[in-house]
Amino acid sequence: MTVLHERPAGLPVSDARGRVAELMGMREQAVAGPGEKATEAQHAKGKLTARERIGLLLDPGSFNEVEQLRRHRATGFGLETKRPYTDGVITGWGTVEGRTVFVYAHDFRIFGGALGEAHATKIHKIMDMALAAGAPLVSLNDGAGARIQEGVSALAGYGGIFQRNTKASGVIPQVSVMLGPCAGGAAYSPALTDFVFMVRDTSQMFITGPDVVRAVTGEEITQNGLGGADVHAETSGVCHFAYDDEETCLAEVRYLLSLLPANNREMPPAVTGPDAVGGSGDALLDLVPVDGNRPYDMTKVIEEIVDDGDYLEVHERWARNIVCALARLDGHTVGIVANQPQSLAGVLDIGASEKAARFVQFCDAFNIPIVTLLDVPGFLPGVDQEHGGIIRHGAKLLYAYCNATVPRISLILRKAYGGAYIVMDSQSIGADLTYAWPTNEIAVMGAEGAANVIFRRQIAAAEDPEAMRARMVKEYKAELMHPYYAAERGLVDDVIDPAETREVLIRSLAMLRNKHADLPSRKHGNPPQ
Repeated sequence: MTVLHERPAGLPVSDARGRVAELMGMREQAVAGPGEKATEAQHAKGKLTARERIGLLLDPGSFNEVEQLRRHRATGFGLETKRPYTDGVITGWGTVEGRTVFVYAHDFRIFGGALGEAHATKIHKIMDMALAAGAPLVSLNDGAGARIQEGVSALAGYGGIFQRNTKASGVIPQVSVMLGPCAGGAAYSPALTDFVFMVRDTSQMFITGPDVVRAVTGEEITQNGLGGADVHAETSGVCHFAYDDEETCLAEVRYLLSLLPANNREMPPAVTGPDAVGGSGDALLDLVPVDGNRPYDMTKVIEEIVDDGDYLEVHERWARNIVCALARLDGHTVGIVANQPQSLAGVLDIGASEKAARFVQFCDAFNIPIVTLLDVPGFLPGVDQEHGGIIRHGAKLLYAYCNATVPRISLILRKAYGGAYIVMDSQSIGADLTYAWPTNEIAVMGAEGAANVIFRRQIAAAEDPEAMRARMVKEYKAELMHPYYAAERGLVDDVIDPAETREVLIRSLAMLRNKHADLPSRKHGNPPQ
C-alpha cells in the first residue's frame, strides 16, 4: 500500500513553506517510486527503470515531467488501497542534442506498467502536446498490457493511443522503443509508429503469447522464439533496429532523431559536412565488378559516397536484398535505397518491395531527399512469390516512388532489367535526375534471355546452336545494352565517372533543395495493399 506523504511536524497548513515542504515530499515519493526492492527486481532482469531510461535518452537535466502526481480513481479488486503517483507511466518533454522531444515511459515497477484509465489519459495528453508542438514522440515501452482490474476502460485507453498514432503519422516522427513485454492489442501502437527498436532477451512483442499458442495450436515456443528482438528483426520485419543492451539502443535512438526533422513542415537538421565534395572516390572504380554475375557489397559503395562513411541502416536484417539507410551528404540528411547484390543477387521480392516502399513513404513525409542506387536483375520468379502477391507488393514500391514529391535522384551502377528497373525510381516514374556509371546495363532482360526469345528460330536452325546463341547474345548487347543506349534516348541524364559520384550527388541535391511539387487535390490515395 502506498503511504501518502505526511506534512512536516510543526508547520501549519497555512504556512507557504510548509506547503512547499509537503510538495517536495510528494515529489520525492513520486520520483522514488514503489521502493528499492522493486528497483532491484527490475535491475535483476537486466532492465533499467523508466527514469534511468529517460536519463539516457534525453540531454542531461532537460526533462520536464507532466502530471507527476496523477493517481488513478479506480475501485475494486484492491485498487482503492494502491494509488501510487504517476500511475505507472512517466510523461514529459526534454531535448535531444538541444531539440525538443516528447517522451512517455512505462514504469514496470508499478502495476507491471499495465495501462489503466489514468495511465492512458497521461499518454493521450503527451501525444497531443507533441503533435501541437510539432516535435518527435518517443515511447519507452515496458508494460503488461491493459490493466485487467479496470476492464473496458483500459481497453478504451488503447483506442485513444491508436487514434493519436494515426493522426500524428507523417506529421511528427514517432519512435517506439521496446524494453520489456508488449502483448495483445498493446503491440499495435508500436506497429503504427515510424520506427521500432528492440533489446535482445528483454523485449518481446506478440498478439497472443506462448500459452495461448500452445492451447490453440499445440505448438511449443518460448517468448523470445515467438516475439523476441531477433525474430522481429529477421523474420517478421516488425522491428527496425535490435541491440544487445538498453544503453546502446537508446544511444541509437538519439542518433536517429539527430537525422530527422522535428515535423513535416521543417527540413532535416543540417550539420557542417567534412568537406564540400569529399575525397576522390577512386575506390568506387574497384568496388563494383563489371561482370554482372559477380556479387559485391552495396554497403561499401554507400560508405564511399556519404559523409564520413557513416549511415544508419533501417531493417538491416530483414529483406537483405535491398538496403534502406539514412545518412548525410555534405551535412544534409538523405534517404538511400539500394539493391544488395550480395543477397539474392539484389532482386526485388515481396519483402524487399514492402521494406523499400515504407522507407520511401517515410522520407517523402519528412522532406528527406531520396537517392536510389540500382543494380537489379528483376523481380524474383517463383510460385511462392506469385501466389504471395508479388504484383500488389511490388506495386507498393512503385506507388511510393510515384507519389513522392521530395528530390529524387537515381544512379544505375550495373544491371537494371525489366519492370524492376522502372519501379526503382526510373526517370519515367518521376526521378528528378538519373545518372549511370559506364558499367550500366539497362534492358528489358539479360542478354542471354533476350537472345533466346528473339533469335530462338535462328538458334534452333543453326548447325552449332551454342555458337549461334553466343553470337546473338553478343549482337544484342552491342545493339541494345551498351552503356550509352539509354543516354542517347534521354532516359539517363548523364553517364558519370564513378569516382565523381559523391560530387555529382551533392551538387544535384543542392540544386533540388528548394524543389516544390504539388499532388492533385484529394483526401488521400488508395495505395495497393
